[in-house]
This record gives sequence, C-alpha cells and structure tokens, in this order.
Amino acid sequence: MPAGIDHPAAWPADVLLKQCELKRLRRGGPGGQHRNKVETAVVIQHRPSGKSAEANERRSQEANRQEAIFRLRIVLALTPSDEFDLSSSPSELWRSRVRSGKLAVNPTHDDFPSLLAEAISVLTQHDWNAAAAASHLGCSSSQLVKFLKNEPSAFALLNTKRQQMGLKPLK
Repeated sequence: MPAGIDHPAAWPADVLLKQCELKRLRRGGPGGQHRNKVETAVVIQHRPSGKSAEANERRSQEANRQEAIFRLRIVLALTPSDEFDLSSSPSELWRSRVRSGKLAVNPTHDDFPSLLAEAISVLTQHDWNAAAAASHLGCSSSQLVKFLKNEPSAFALLNTKRQQMGLKPLK
C-alpha cells in the first residue's frame, strides 16, 4: 500500500477483494450471442461500506472484473478516510506524480483511484478549500481542480461540500 494513505481505494486488488462479494451475471445488449448466453457481467460489493460497482460492456468476464474493481476503487475514493494523517501527506505516490507543480496522471491509470482518495482526504482536512489542499499537496489549485474534473463525481462532491460550507462552487 502506498506510504501516507491507507484507504481501500489505494489497496491492491487482491487485498480489496478479500472484503468484497463478487457476483457474475448475464446482461443483454450488444455483443452478440456470447454476451447474452454467458455470465460476463461482474458486480463487486465492498461489504464494510456497502458500496458497489459493475462492469458489463466487455465480452470477457475477466476484462469486466478488472473494470469493476477499478470503478469500485473510484467509488471508495470518494469517501474520505477517517484516519488520514496530514503529517504524512503528500504520499510518495503523489509526490512522484507532481512535477514542477503539475500533476500528471491519466484517469484510466491504476494509480488514479489512490491519488483521488488522497486528494479527497486532504480536501476534507482543509474544509474543501482547494487552494489550501493544493498547497499542501504541492501542486497548483488549478491542477487539483483539473485532476478532480477527470472524475465528474469527485468534482461534483467538491462543489456540493463547498456549497454546504457557504463557499462558492468552482468551475
């Protein structure tokens, strides 16, 4: 697990799956006879949180399983860690992704959910102040906001929390 953040979104798949229930289902739709007759859809539910994710767009059950794990890690990342320690932040993973104040990560990369979990946890600790959180993380506030926009539900969460605190939403 990455140093500095112990969050389910940052856990390797095998560790995360020990706390999950995996269901294989049949789903209709495009993809031909194989998709309609074989249980290729995968739903993964994280038992402790009750959160789940599904993937069914691929013909391969394994490809759908990998996508469902990634989606579950994103969903879990949106729940800040109660035990997040600002003194150990930013993590080594985060620091490796920031170069000259710019954050470089593809939203489909395996590191994205871990980084998202850290960003959300830091934002929570800084009362959803993007400038303060970005300063703490060693990047610009525009880079942090741009990063959050890669996951629309994360950006929506930021603006919802900001409005609840009487702050203006970000664009």
